[in-house]
Amino acid sequence: MDFLFFIIILIVIFALLFDFINGFHDTANAIATSVSTKALTPRRAIIMAATMNFIGALTFTGVAQTITSDIVDPFALNNGTTVILAALIAAIAWNLITWYFGIPSSSSHAIIGAITGAVIAAAGFEVIKYNGFTTILLGLLLSPVLAFVVGYIIYSIIKVVFKNSNLAKTNRRFRMLQIVTAAGQSFAHGTNDAQKSMGIITMALIAGGLHDSTDIPFWVQVSCATAMGLGTSVGGWRIIKTVGGKIMKIRPVNGVAADLTGAAVIFGATLIHLPVSTTHVITSGILGVGASHRIKGVNWGVSKRMVITWVITLPITAFLGAVIYYILSLFLS
Repeated sequence: MDFLFFIIILIVIFALLFDFINGFHDTANAIATSVSTKALTPRRAIIMAATMNFIGALTFTGVAQTITSDIVDPFALNNGTTVILAALIAAIAWNLITWYFGIPSSSSHAIIGAITGAVIAAAGFEVIKYNGFTTILLGLLLSPVLAFVVGYIIYSIIKVVFKNSNLAKTNRRFRMLQIVTAAGQSFAHGTNDAQKSMGIITMALIAGGLHDSTDIPFWVQVSCATAMGLGTSVGGWRIIKTVGGKIMKIRPVNGVAADLTGAAVIFGATLIHLPVSTTHVITSGILGVGASHRIKGVNWGVSKRMVITWVITLPITAFLGAVIYYILSLFLS
């Protein structure tokens, strides 16, 4: 077997593994509120999320094309397959570390940081497409702020509309509605997160001379959608416990507001082809809802720990990507 072809197969396997891990790592955020309010049992929530993620992943490809071409030109990248393999190993390692400790860090930050670090190690800073990279970075940084604001506004509106309603009846109605909003958030998650691996595999195919455009092959879409769906079916109870219970005490009305916020911001980003961190968006949406409900009811200590993890993810994964590239290049060059 041709050695380059073997490396591409290895990249596809690692990319699908990244998507699988993303499924149980990040999808937990999408269903955490519905599980914590008992709107859905964990089993039903996971089955629903797996299904909606799969459908969402097959629906769009714009974010995948952004990943493929907006950080670096895949047609001009030397040792491109080694770069991509190093980035995947770095991102997977960081995802597993944060999953083990139950910290909802960002798979998006991890893979983008890792790709950037590996590219710089391979070819220097000048090969980075700074316009595209800056746009991606702004999307990653501003989307949590937007989610916080949107969550605050949506819950403020709900409070006004239902201020004279019976609390018990209102919560029962919102618990039923939350099944729909959780499904919407899982669908939105699939439209954005699964596409990152699609973009990475397409980069590898281009770098290996097996693909001649940034269009995403259909088999790549199906493979990544399946991997994320299977990962979701495994679940992510560690993350669910953090997002669903440790940030604030979530009631059905809070959960609906947070789910609507997450779905709106994530799907909006998908429509403009921007990769965002579903972890950041969903968690920030919960924080915005919590601040609107009762500021003192938010566990800002847990939130602070998550924010620190968000901040360090990009530089750490960039460093890991660079180091792993140097190690791999000793054997694969």
